[in-house]
Amino acid sequence: MSLERELEVFRRKLPEWTSEEGKFALIEGDNVVGIYGAYEDALRDGYQRFQLSPFLVKQIHCLEQVQFISRITTPCHTSQGK
Repeated sequence: MSLERELEVFRRKLPEWTSEEGKFALIEGDNVVGIYGAYEDALRDGYQRFQLSPFLVKQIHCLEQVQFISRITTPCHTSQGK
């Protein structure tokens, strides 16, 4: 269940959505179904329209926030009385 096509549509349309910052896009295949003020509304409409077929709900952010997660490979120990 890859959403590559929907993600490409999202990326292509993103420059047009600067006034929609913070809202949610509902995309199915190559079609932008709508822009919603709340995630729940977009998700509900997606399930009503497409049921169990794949669709994408993604929040519109003109600048995508990068998440950085570092994995500590060696445990940190403190010296306690030798």
